[in-house]
Amino acid sequence: MNLLLNTLGFFVFLFTLIVLFIFVIKLMIFFFKQKNFPKKTLTALLAGLVLFFGIFIYIQYFFTFGTLDKKNTQQVPESVSSPTGEYTAHAYYEPYGGAGPSGGVHVWIEILNNKAHTNKIVYYAEAKSQFSMKWLDEEKLSIINKEPNYTNSNRSIVLSIDKEIYHENGLACQSLLMKDEYEKCYQN
Repeated sequence: MNLLLNTLGFFVFLFTLIVLFIFVIKLMIFFFKQKNFPKKTLTALLAGLVLFFGIFIYIQYFFTFGTLDKKNTQQVPESVSSPTGEYTAHAYYEPYGGAGPSGGVHVWIEILNNKAHTNKIVYYAEAKSQFSMKWLDEEKLSIINKEPNYTNSNRSIVLSIDKEIYHENGLACQSLLMKDEYEKCYQN
């Protein structure tokens, strides 16, 4: 869904840029040759701007984890149960991009409440070569996600699963739809 919106936003931006260029030319003709004011071009320009900024605002402030591509995910082999077994942490890999250097993998962690039969995503980041998770107690999950040779690649964190989430680029932190799901949101 995000890829579709980003692509649509890109094409709307290109369209708006072309219409802006045409509008400026027609506006100069209007001023110098006293031709009719380019109302239709101005309307198309304003519509493009409204659509572009509408898509931008939607992507930035109406994010949910429901946009994850769950069809192409791979579950990490080990799931980790909390000390009392009330919660189970499942990690998933989500490939994106293409093969080779242009592609990559995101990792996200979903917490299953075994008593209430509910689930909640608490972590989303670029996957690094060292990934593991372990419960420190019934509420705190330690997540190791780092690349040993790159100091700026560390995405490791300890989360209190009822109160905190982590989203690498911060979309979950600024989402108006998700603000009631956590008390503290971390981003890189």
